[in-house]
Amino acid sequence: MIAHAIAPAGETLMSPYRPLALVAAIALLGGCATIPQPLQGTYASVSTSAAQQGGAGGTHVRWGGEIIKTEPGPQQTCFYLLARPLDDQARPKAGVEGENEGRFVACRNGFYDPEVFTRGRELTVTGTLHGIVSQKVGEFDYAYPRVEADVVYLWPKRVAPRPYYGPGFYDPFWGPGFGRYYGPGYGWGYPYWNQPRVIIVRPPHQHARPPQGK
Repeated sequence: MIAHAIAPAGETLMSPYRPLALVAAIALLGGCATIPQPLQGTYASVSTSAAQQGGAGGTHVRWGGEIIKTEPGPQQTCFYLLARPLDDQARPKAGVEGENEGRFVACRNGFYDPEVFTRGRELTVTGTLHGIVSQKVGEFDYAYPRVEADVVYLWPKRVAPRPYYGPGFYDPFWGPGFGRYYGPGYGWGYPYWNQPRVIIVRPPHQHARPPQGK
């Protein structure tokens, strides 16, 4: 509720807190996660392991994960994926939260270039469960639940976060060979921890000889 104050002449004055309330509302809306329109809808909560047991044929699912390989065929392209749980944007989770949930294969009509849909890229699909596909993983016959996909959503690559050291964290003498240094082979926080002593030997200074007389 936005508060108002009443002026003596009957005019309505804006509360000084109204701009702050508007800013807070905008920030709240901006922070809300939105599922991309092609992936929106209602889907059954069937896991890949449950689908491996059979009996879920015809179920409409929304699954995602990392591409293991992309195989174009004569009529359709099949994506073999390492399943990951989805976040509130329907994107496969990364890092510790993105523990794998087995494998599945999703196939869709048309050609999808394996040079674009490369190994490790994140993909979310929606479609209908349609049986099991058996393929070798090493010497093991793995049962991939098959999804006849109606939507294949390739996510943009994640941008690695840049390290932040706080304002004013700069010193031209901080780095390898100069005071503190954080990096491989230098221990933690000081260049002389956990590494052998280094001695630098330079050649002795050569004095210039006086010019020879003619």
